[in-house]
Amino acid sequence: MWHLNHAVSYTAQQIQISNMTLKMQNPIPPDNSSWVSVFETLITEIKLRQYSPKTLKSYRCWTRQFQTFTQFKDYQTLTQQDVVDFLSHLAVKKQVSAATQNQAFNALLFLYQHVLKRDFSEIKGVTRAKRRLTIPVVLSRAEIDLILDHLDEPNSLIAQLLYGCGLRLFECLTLRVGCLNFEAGVLTVYDGKGQKDRSVPLPQTLIPSLKKQLEKVFHLHDADLKAHYAGTFLPDQLSRKYPKAAQEIDWQWLFPAQSLTLIPENGEYRRYHIHESVVQKAIKQAVRDAKITKRASAHTFRHSFASHLLAANYDLRTIQELLGHSDIRITKIYTHTVQSRAPKEAQSPLDFDSA
Repeated sequence: MWHLNHAVSYTAQQIQISNMTLKMQNPIPPDNSSWVSVFETLITEIKLRQYSPKTLKSYRCWTRQFQTFTQFKDYQTLTQQDVVDFLSHLAVKKQVSAATQNQAFNALLFLYQHVLKRDFSEIKGVTRAKRRLTIPVVLSRAEIDLILDHLDEPNSLIAQLLYGCGLRLFECLTLRVGCLNFEAGVLTVYDGKGQKDRSVPLPQTLIPSLKKQLEKVFHLHDADLKAHYAGTFLPDQLSRKYPKAAQEIDWQWLFPAQSLTLIPENGEYRRYHIHESVVQKAIKQAVRDAKITKRASAHTFRHSFASHLLAANYDLRTIQELLGHSDIRITKIYTHTVQSRAPKEAQSPLDFDSA
């Protein structure tokens, strides 16, 4: 029996996707069982719930694979057995991980409930993919400092926030000016993974660098206003409710992209944040330059944040809240990297004594 909470990835800026682009990326055979309406409804239902572009991309991909697996059969004749067969196929033939199989199930659950308007809460007879215990890669403080020495701004500041606040990369890049509260000493992450908000301690050692970054954002924003740009990207619902918010300073990205983005539909120019790939490539190169032999990535800084807190005797529940984990079992993976002894008051590991 399959029991699974339907969790979607963290929300971010909604990006418009035209029907023409959809057809180009997802060519559909010209037959009587066309799934064009299925994909159009899928996009609509996801946008109505303000799910992230990543969720849309993932669910559309799994729906496409499911369509191919069923040999493009008429979607009106789909059954739960088709889902069972597909999920078992992923585990047996494709040998995907348990997490990947769960992701596919979430996508098909959304497809059946919200697109095909058919309800099912559990399915039986699925061959489950094997769960493998993967211990996270953790960097030492010395290794982190060495990598930071090989990063230029703003990538260095981004990496320090990843480690100092335990952020996911996309959470960090989608921070806005209004997320910083220097007086309270906290940084607030809005619409994190699973559309959850959380606050984390703001590393005191980063305040000068953050204020310097804000000055750059202010200057860039002034130049954008003089150039009569349309503003930053905002979630569709917020943009409709507060049409002037896109040009207000509080909503500007903390790490804005260097160039403006043209919106073909209306000819407007808006500013997006730095793309994930830019930071990922910079960190990967810095790891090589620093001669670090571990398989470190941007997400490794988040792993290191959790492990270092645990090593400093912080309790699992506190670390769970700081990471934004919905289930403490996910947080417990870090017990395999360090030994925890006693609880402590929350503090950013970036403020620990480097000695």
